Amino acid sequence: MKAYLALTKNELRLAFRDKQVLFFNYLFPLIFFFILAVMLHAERGGALITMVVTSVLTIGVLGNGFFGAAIRAVQEREQNILRRFKVAPISPLPILAASITTGLLLFIPTVVIVLSLAHVMYGMPIPTRLVSIGLFLALGAIAFRAIGLIIAAVANTTAESNLLVQMLYMPMMFLGGVAFPMSMMPGWMQTLSTFLPSSYLVVGVQSIVTEQQSIVAVWKAVTALAVTLVIGVFVASRLFRWEKDEKLKPAAKLWVAGVLLPFVALGFYQFRSNEQLVRNRVQWRALQRDDTFLIRNAKIFIGDGRVIESGSVLVRRGKVEQIFEGDAAPPASLKADIVEAAGKTVLPGLIDVHVHLGAPGAIVKDFKTIQGEHLPERALAQYLYSGVTTVKSVGDALEFSLKARAHAADGELLGAELIICGPLFTTEGGHGTEYFTFLDGAAKAQAIAAFVRTPKTVDEARQQVRDLKTAGVDGIKAVLEAGRTGMLFERMDSTVFRAVVDEANHQRLPIVVHTGGSRDIADGVDAGVSGIEHGSFNDAIPDALLARMARDGVTYDPTLAVLEGQRDLAAGRLDLLRRPLVQQAALQTLLTESAAFIKEGSLTNVERAAGITNALKLASDNLMRAWRAGVPLVTGSDAGNLLVVHGPTVHREMQLWVDAGIPPSVALQAATWNAAKLLRQEKRIGLIGSGYDANLLVVDGDPTKDISASERISLVVLKGERVRRSELFDANRNPLPE
Repeated sequence: MKAYLALTKNELRLAFRDKQVLFFNYLFPLIFFFILAVMLHAERGGALITMVVTSVLTIGVLGNGFFGAAIRAVQEREQNILRRFKVAPISPLPILAASITTGLLLFIPTVVIVLSLAHVMYGMPIPTRLVSIGLFLALGAIAFRAIGLIIAAVANTTAESNLLVQMLYMPMMFLGGVAFPMSMMPGWMQTLSTFLPSSYLVVGVQSIVTEQQSIVAVWKAVTALAVTLVIGVFVASRLFRWEKDEKLKPAAKLWVAGVLLPFVALGFYQFRSNEQLVRNRVQWRALQRDDTFLIRNAKIFIGDGRVIESGSVLVRRGKVEQIFEGDAAPPASLKADIVEAAGKTVLPGLIDVHVHLGAPGAIVKDFKTIQGEHLPERALAQYLYSGVTTVKSVGDALEFSLKARAHAADGELLGAELIICGPLFTTEGGHGTEYFTFLDGAAKAQAIAAFVRTPKTVDEARQQVRDLKTAGVDGIKAVLEAGRTGMLFERMDSTVFRAVVDEANHQRLPIVVHTGGSRDIADGVDAGVSGIEHGSFNDAIPDALLARMARDGVTYDPTLAVLEGQRDLAAGRLDLLRRPLVQQAALQTLLTESAAFIKEGSLTNVERAAGITNALKLASDNLMRAWRAGVPLVTGSDAGNLLVVHGPTVHREMQLWVDAGIPPSVALQAATWNAAKLLRQEKRIGLIGSGYDANLLVVDGDPTKDISASERISLVVLKGERVRRSELFDANRNPLPE
């Protein structure tokens, strides 16, 4: 122990006299700190400065291990310093232990300095997991010191050690996520990075500092570093040489590769699991959403009907921080990037309250052509591309919906936020069950279990609602429609329906009802539903019923777009597929196959088209009368039905409203504030206000006067992230994990 302490003391004294050691331990990390902070505008966001801190601390670990141990130990051997210890009663182990301890002690000031600078200069909070970050960095420092000692053991000269160091240092620096985020690299480079030890240092530090995880959460990296330390010390002690004349064969250098085997094993694991690629994507989302910017000199549609003719919106760390009327505060004082928006309008991100992600919205002859496209996940991206930042699924498989919602929420899937309302409640033979008539046996039972609930008793109905609440749904949907001539459905028993509604209200879940006529609407209002879906395509809704809806705050979602899609399909028209935003957002394979199928004419039916045209006129009239009666309106596209394309259709829905006589500002409010209230999310979305999620849509022109301007999208912001729309679909090229 005395020898170890004496050696440690001596090593420290020599280290502080070595300019190279001082440069790579202190000066180089600090240079990198300020360069990265300026380049990344670290003053604008917390995640930005934590990324800088992560990079700098990792650079410190690399420099301490490679330059502080590998090169310096060889220099000591060449200068015959180690030869003097040979005659002393000492083994290599205390010398190696002293070197590792010295490296750790030299690294501690770097950690303190970097964290202090980040806190004082850039406002980064002191990590809540100080013990975890300290232990993890200490383990990283001594593990890389051990790698450096192996390099020193196998290198015959300083030149050789320099070469070996550079062969490891440069890839770890630029491919391991140190110099810039791994998520910025191409996919193949991200995969390659998982074989490099530095990537696990980066991930570990980010997880502990940014995500406040404990050291236990990064146990894979901890295990690999610990194994590396043990192997490194063992090999370095076995290959230790006292004199420069003792030469090793070139094959001995393979020990350097051997000590990296734990990370090679981790790399193969990551290659199979994609776990690290997913984490990269999530952390990149967090980085993008932590930015600060000012959308300046725009017209602002608040969401609840209020309009600011000229103002600015300040977004900071994913939230709307402040709205300025007239001139904004000087950008320098706000520490914000500037987005010029003169001649543009800022809106809350649009909300579509009625979508079916499980249906493609197109005609596909052979589903093998789109097997690898992961259409539901792409649909969420299409919504975001179209400025729709929130959608409500009203009848999709529960397991997929829950998974998609979770992955969209944490940023793994870049797409609209998903609100789950389903599986839908119906009855045997009721609407919703007809989609599974082509199935038999276990396949049919499995599909029905995933998509619908068909309770037969009041108790069963209540239990199924409670089960869905426990599973994590955001709302409930029930079906009352009895169908029409040529397509009749069984109608849910009224007592069972009332039990579903009553239990949903008891569980504080908003419940909407799918209706086909005014009788269904009346039964829904009587039961106490939150909203009416579709309204009536068959008859005029009585004024008294509309008055009750207005009094009780029952929302009305007319879904005119689905009628237009059915009409155009029957008429053999391709107009809806040729809309510019549809062409940009939708998968071209689907558009091409749908157009070809429609041109074949097998679905063309002039009489049916005329009948749907009349239904559309009736539905438009019901919408106008509902608005005049004061019924709160919400926008749902019913996307997923044929020619009702995921993403852009809510814009078409608003245009149909305006064609029917609804003022543009009313349609916009229905697609923002009113929709958020139906979803019971009005405290965070649907409005541009201080503290609200920064879900924003910036368009060219003024949609409060010309509703078509809502499609002229200039910028989409989701939770503070300025979405790169041109790269959006590539960002989701990897499917959700099973």
